[in-house]
Amino acid sequence: MAKKSVWSDNRFWQRTAAWITGFASVLLIWLTFDTNAQIAMGNDSDLKNGVTKRVPGPTVINYKITYEMDKKRQHEVPVIGEKEKFFGRDDYSEEEATELLHLGKLGSQSKNCMNCHTLLGNGAYYAPDLTKAWLDPAWGPTGSMQAMTGKSTKEEAMAEFLQNPSQYPTHARMMPNLGITAEEAKGLVAFLK
Repeated sequence: MAKKSVWSDNRFWQRTAAWITGFASVLLIWLTFDTNAQIAMGNDSDLKNGVTKRVPGPTVINYKITYEMDKKRQHEVPVIGEKEKFFGRDDYSEEEATELLHLGKLGSQSKNCMNCHTLLGNGAYYAPDLTKAWLDPAWGPTGSMQAMTGKSTKEEAMAEFLQNPSQYPTHARMMPNLGITAEEAKGLVAFLK
């Protein structure tokens, strides 16, 4: 009888499948724990001590945020700068900031923002990408939106627009009035920042 090839032996393939499944399971478990550590939210002391994390603490709303070129990564990265007022304050506690961000996240989900907008690469492409909306020059002191809304700060202009989008025509496709309250608008702006 001719010797059977290892490639046609069922036991070889069963053992190979078992080893690959075991290895993949261990790898996925390790990646889960590694990812959880990578995406864990920072805290206020991290921000005060200049510790950078992928997800900064909620009190990041008390600071100026810009995008600057990182030569090592070869693309722009967010940079947390000095204190900056947000709706007239730069002293939001961790609890207040967390509550405000939570309200904004819930608002973006309940109003289905991602049915039209993109955020961090997810969502639709019908309306503008909101990932860097906070940094859009149109909302700045010399931008058209701040002038159009008559507000003196970027965050006030964004909140005003969110509450009354039909009053401020921007493109051929206009944002519908979603009945966003002043508090929800404040939360949404914090979430976008």
